[in-house]
Formats: sequence, C-alpha cells, structure tokens
Amino acid sequence: NFKFLENKKVLVTGGTGSIGSSIVFKLIKSNCKVVRVLSNDENGLYELSRKINQSFSINYNLFNITMKKNRIRFFLGDVRDYKRCLEATKGTDIVIHTAAIKHVNIAEYNKNEAYQTNYIGTKNMITASAKNHVSKFLYISSDKVVSPKNIMGKSKMLAEKFSVKKNNLKRNIKVSAVRFGNVVGSRGSVIPHFINLLKLGKNITVTDEKMTRFVMSIPEAVNLILNSIKYMKGNEIFILKSMKCFRIIDLAESLLFRKDIGFLF
Repeated sequence: NFKFLENKKVLVTGGTGSIGSSIVFKLIKSNCKVVRVLSNDENGLYELSRKINQSFSINYNLFNITMKKNRIRFFLGDVRDYKRCLEATKGTDIVIHTAAIKHVNIAEYNKNEAYQTNYIGTKNMITASAKNHVSKFLYISSDKVVSPKNIMGKSKMLAEKFSVKKNNLKRNIKVSAVRFGNVVGSRGSVIPHFINLLKLGKNITVTDEKMTRFVMSIPEAVNLILNSIKYMKGNEIFILKSMKCFRIIDLAESLLFRKDIGFLF
C-alpha cells in the first residue's frame, strides 16, 4: 500500500547500491510526485537511469508504473558535501539515507573516510533535511552497531545515535533508524562472495567458527524501509523480527555440499 507516498517528493541517498536502487524501483511504481537519487557513483547513476528507462519502455503496463520519467532526478554528489546535501533535500518530503561505507575491511583500512561518510555524512544529511523542512528522515543502520568491534560498526553506531537522539534538532522533522542484517544477494555480501570463490576453484575461509550473521532478503529490506517510513513517529529504531540467524561456517558447508552434488553451478 503506497498511499502514504502519494504526491511526495522522496530522496534516496546511496541510490545506486543494491538496497538504494531496489527502493528506487519500488518508488517509481508508486504515486510519488518526484524520486531523487543521490550518489557519488557516476557510472552507477548512468546504469540506474538506463534500467529505469527500460522499465518504462518495456514494462510500463506489466508493472503499472504510475510515475513519469521526467519526475526522476539523478544527483551526482557526496553526502560529505553539506552544500550538495542542501541542494538535494530542497523541497523534499522524505529522505531515505542508505549511503555508507559498508564493507568492514575497507572501513578498517580507511578509518577517516568511513567516519566522514558514515557519521559526518549522516549529520550533514539530517541537518540539511531539517533546514529544508523535510518531514521524515529514515537512517539505514546495521546490526553491527550492537557492541561494535570495528570501524564500520562504530561509525554507523555514532550515526544511529545522532539519528535517534531526541531534540537534537529544534525543527519539525521526524528522524528514525532501521537496523539491517546482512542482505542476501546484495553487492559484496557473503553468499555471492562464497559462490564466486567456489566458481574460481578457491577455498572458502571463515575467520571464526562461532561467527553468526542475521540475514534478510532484498524484498524484506525494502518492505521494512517503506513500513518504517509509514509508521515512524520519530526517534525509533526499527528491527525486522523475522530475520534469520545462522553460523557462517554452516553457510560455507552448505554451499560446498551443493557444489559437490552439482546443484550450485
């Protein structure tokens, strides 16, 4: 039910990523007035615009796309740039903030970059949204903010705390967060990585046999975001209770078994 999105202008940051682009495709099937996509990935913006054009030309009747192509905006910019955040949020009703440095190893080796994007970038977006009178701002957080042991988790935790801190902005904006587990099939996630290693004939390595992960599918993630926006009052943290949890070593052994019986490839 997309009625709450009717005639709304929605901005998706990090809109060229797996989750961001899936949200964009969901939004263009709604009655949004405008969908804005902010990303620092120029090629990603080009590829997304190409796919959207294909959707309009090929699947218009099938998907009942009600938006018009000229109501989709592509913003090339970085959330670290406060001025660009102001430009992207001007006249916007809802902001879905997915932009982040998400890979643990990359964040660990580039600590300041992770801090600048994940924390400062989130502060920039919320501050700009408040100044431009955005009504709802949803921050996409992570299960790694719970007792974080790495830079990615710590920087996301700081951003989440800023997002849900009451009265951190004396303006009429509702800001909430939603925590994600590992999204199955998203770029850089563990399952595609393991499958690629097996296809290349390489070994799968697991750093700790006790390591567990909460997982969710891309459709579950998108529905969680939209439902959070629909029901948010401000300062909440939304969590999908039905997320599955399993040991990474069990996943690796399952994939090895499927390869051995020829089912994986």
